[in-house]
Amino acid sequence: MGCQYDDPTHDGATSFTVAMPRLTFGRGTLSEVGARSARYQLKNIALFTDPYLLDGPLVASAKASLAAAGISVAVFSDIRVEPCDDTVMRSAAFLNSGKFDGVVSVGGGSVIDTVKAALLVHHHGGNIVEYFAPPVGQAKAATGPILTHIACPTTSGTGSECTSITVIRVNSLNTKFVVANPCLLPTEAIVDPQCCDSLPANVIASTGFDLCCHALECFTARAYNQHTAITDPNARQYIQGANPYSDMVAREALDIVNHYLIRGVNDKDDSEARDKLMWGATLAGIAFGNSGTHLPHAMSYGITHLMSDITTDGYPIASPFVPHGISVVVNAPAIFNYTAQAHNNGIWTAHIILVLMPKALHCRTPEKYFQKDL
Repeated sequence: MGCQYDDPTHDGATSFTVAMPRLTFGRGTLSEVGARSARYQLKNIALFTDPYLLDGPLVASAKASLAAAGISVAVFSDIRVEPCDDTVMRSAAFLNSGKFDGVVSVGGGSVIDTVKAALLVHHHGGNIVEYFAPPVGQAKAATGPILTHIACPTTSGTGSECTSITVIRVNSLNTKFVVANPCLLPTEAIVDPQCCDSLPANVIASTGFDLCCHALECFTARAYNQHTAITDPNARQYIQGANPYSDMVAREALDIVNHYLIRGVNDKDDSEARDKLMWGATLAGIAFGNSGTHLPHAMSYGITHLMSDITTDGYPIASPFVPHGISVVVNAPAIFNYTAQAHNNGIWTAHIILVLMPKALHCRTPEKYFQKDL
């Protein structure tokens, strides 16, 4: 286990909750989105995607599946990569403009996070900024249910299809903030690794680092029983601290990173590696969606938004732009080297820091940091 749960000195929570959407994983399952939607008797769906996927085969497959199920579809694609509050409000306005009874998101974490935030505004009103905690917002209350949301990821990193979190950039403050609310959890997740077949190596690397840090951060997060107990079980957030379930899932995700990340980056035809990474991303999403992340993700916001002249090769996005996974992993080795010294499972954590990350980043790790136990 990543954390100690039976310390009698801890006077905190005594229980934890595990939540995830109904999950379907497998090649070709994107074509099931119509049947999945019909299961909920949906008739009029808003399909969200981004401009780069709009005219491609993945959106075409989803639209064809929905049409075959007799479901009307309206498409919205005005979504920015690394979504912002303006993107969310445009998406909410689109939802308000039609009589939709469900939504489908086809895209990476940017698309799925945008849909979550837009649904919040669509159902509860106001501006998305109001839902952030003070001093940014007013922690505007929101309780479900919201529209049925079927999330179909097209990248192998964010795990957003399995979390109750949305991360949105507030333009006026030039940084990102998080809204966490149980009602944001998608109803279903359709994870089709075939969606990643055409991704270039640099995207697989970036999303793979995000997957790695999700798993390792939740594995090394404070235990749930070190947090204040909640008297109302319905008020419990899923971001509750590390727990036996999140530990179990995170370790499997880390094992996948260890065996398949470099293979998936170096060989676009290695379908086994890329399928495993897609599964690992979903596992890591389930893990941190039930525990939370910490310093690497928190520090990534500064890296993403304080860089005014960074252009990233291979991305059709103007400067400044730093891919999320890269912004997270830059500080991760130093952070985990620091936190591992206080962690009761430091040997496992050190293995990731000293063996996997340097190998993946092609950097040299000082010999003095290795432990003979590894």
